[in-house]
Amino acid sequence: MRTARYLCLPAAAFLLCGCSPAPFDAKAEGEKLLRRDAEWSQTASAGRDVDKTVSYWSDDALLVPQGQPIAEGKAAIRAFVESSFKTPGFHIQWKSEKPVFSPDGQLAWLRGTTSTTAPGPDGKLVTFPSRGVTVWRRDADGQWRCVVDIWNDPPPGPP
Repeated sequence: MRTARYLCLPAAAFLLCGCSPAPFDAKAEGEKLLRRDAEWSQTASAGRDVDKTVSYWSDDALLVPQGQPIAEGKAAIRAFVESSFKTPGFHIQWKSEKPVFSPDGQLAWLRGTTSTTAPGPDGKLVTFPSRGVTVWRRDADGQWRCVVDIWNDPPPGPP
């Protein structure tokens, strides 16, 4: 009986080692996150599917648009997106780059550039560039979702 107990110890150690999480691969995860962000940009750019566009944010996300009130939580963000999509001539697209991960691989941030078209003060459509940062969290289901989305519009004229 004692021998059986001692044989269980190496088997248990083997099982524990075999169950340890795989090492975090920042390059592969970065590519995955950039693909997800690009899908999000394509969805938003189409300007038709509010629910799908909003699904890329977490339930507790924070949206910080320049010169506008902060939208906190999915309901407020949904209202912001819905209003944007209903604006005549509205169009948005962005490209993010250079993912940076937290040491545990559960958070990341991306920087990006955006092009937005909307009516200007005179009602004519104006396209303007902006820069932004998004912070992403890997949720319990393994999916990356944006938790903070903030951008600014560059000042007009030369730097």
